Amino acid sequence: MEEPLHPYRMQRLIKERGKDEVINVTQRASLYQTIQRLEREGLITAQKTVRDDKRPERTVYEITEKGRDMALEWMREMLSTVTREYPEFPAAISFLPLLTPNDVLGRLEQRAKIIESELRRIDGVLREAQAVPRLFLLEMEYLRALHATELSWVNGVVEDLRAERITWTDEWLRQIAAKFSIDPNLDPE
Repeated sequence: MEEPLHPYRMQRLIKERGKDEVINVTQRASLYQTIQRLEREGLITAQKTVRDDKRPERTVYEITEKGRDMALEWMREMLSTVTREYPEFPAAISFLPLLTPNDVLGRLEQRAKIIESELRRIDGVLREAQAVPRLFLLEMEYLRALHATELSWVNGVVEDLRAERITWTDEWLRQIAAKFSIDPNLDPE
């Protein structure tokens, strides 16, 4: 929305501004697919094609009025509504009984260390950016809060696994499955 840009410059700006913390731009092909979709929908339009030195041609895109309106509509919707997202970690948690309690304990201890490291990294970014207005750091604050909350929860589960307040065996799992299974021969209606 700032100015017309070619895809490579879009990707660089996202990274330079630290927005790659919340926007996945690691795969340039995905960025190009998104650009094609936006262009197909009339949300952006090719302004011109440029060639710099020995580099390949680059198409410069600009946002359309429809695109500007849609971007603002998306922002308002994303800020005001809660949507179901399906991250991997809760899915893995839902299948914990596939592993042994000791295996889960080890994996969660490992995860806690990684989260602690990520928290230190985020704290460093926030410290280094003290001169940056808070408005431009809110997503980092949010990520920090999510990681801190997750770490607290993971540490609680680790503690419960160590104390065997959460545990299971194959036999116990079979008993629970039998207790809650539905007879496939029964017609639910």
